[in-house]
Amino acid sequence: MRYLFISDLHLEAKRPDITRAFLRLLETRAPSFDELYILGDFFEVWLGDDTIDELGREVVRALSHLSSQGTRVYLMHGNRDFLLGRRFCRAAGCTLLNDPTVVKLNGEPVLLMHGDSLCTDDLEYMRMRRWLRNPASRLLLRNLPKRTRYKLGRKLRNESQSRTRMKAADITDVNLGAVAHIMREKGIKTLIHGHTHRPAIHDLMIDGAPAVRIVLGDWDQAGWALEVDENGKRLEAFEL
Repeated sequence: MRYLFISDLHLEAKRPDITRAFLRLLETRAPSFDELYILGDFFEVWLGDDTIDELGREVVRALSHLSSQGTRVYLMHGNRDFLLGRRFCRAAGCTLLNDPTVVKLNGEPVLLMHGDSLCTDDLEYMRMRRWLRNPASRLLLRNLPKRTRYKLGRKLRNESQSRTRMKAADITDVNLGAVAHIMREKGIKTLIHGHTHRPAIHDLMIDGAPAVRIVLGDWDQAGWALEVDENGKRLEAFEL
């Protein structure tokens, strides 16, 4: 079987080039894969399935069409779009995955994550993440008036961008101890995640055994995708 992984597209109306590149991928490349995985931060911001706009509807139509062609689509929350819900997934023909999730890729167990939970050195972010990912908090946010959610979304995004610019690069990257801990806990040798915007394939040693951590790239100056099949794993960039 063939698998395709992407993350951190940060789709938004003011970046139509990224939307066009994504739709082109769905039309020309994704149909040749058995499964497509989108590992978080699919949208720059998502304030609830009841706030869907024309961009969201266009994406739903494209994903639904891909699914109808036989490619199974899986979606994981990121830190920007954690309010994506089952209504969106039903309309788009995709399955919402927990973070983390272990899947089998041609018989190999592989751990999938968005990746933000591994950035344990960023204590301020981890506190905010615990609050935002709490089911009670998400229920509260979904039931706020739309105008309030829009204001809160802009505030959180602006504060996040400001804080990230002020922090050292190593603070906003994953903690390698946290990586080793969850790989050991899940009993796997391959981890695929996004979030950090640092695409790379890292060879590791976990308890004396070889392992690998694959980091998906964000779609900004280029698009990024990981292909997995019987011949191996290939992480590559392409023009938007």
